Amino acid sequence: MPTHLFAEPLRDTFRIPKRKKHVPAARARVRETLEKWGLEQLAPEVELAASELVTNAVRHCRVSFAEVEVTVHVDWGDLVLEVADPDRARLPQIREGRPEDEEGGRGLLLVAALAEEWGCRELAYGKCVWARFTLNGRPG
Repeated sequence: MPTHLFAEPLRDTFRIPKRKKHVPAARARVRETLEKWGLEQLAPEVELAASELVTNAVRHCRVSFAEVEVTVHVDWGDLVLEVADPDRARLPQIREGRPEDEEGGRGLLLVAALAEEWGCRELAYGKCVWARFTLNGRPG
């Protein structure tokens, strides 16, 4: 049984240009959305996951002048974060066994550690990487 019952579906979707300088704005928007919904206790984990997923989309999407779409929504007692981009050919992969002093490549490992589960699905014109965070048992 979910601990939160909402009168109407909670969903926030926005787009940012595929540029590194817009990643902090996406992270801030996710935090503001969670605070508005009274779910600020999830903010540290979801904010960090959003930063990693948006950064990956910005860094690895090879479609010129693309936008990255970020969606946060509540689904059956879980908070779901989705990051979509139009590069269907480049699906994410966890890179394990990288040297400790090598920069980068651990974003999906971090998302996997923060979220209850994560995955990727192909879209008609791109892909969506998602992470699910359980609301059950959390105050709010």
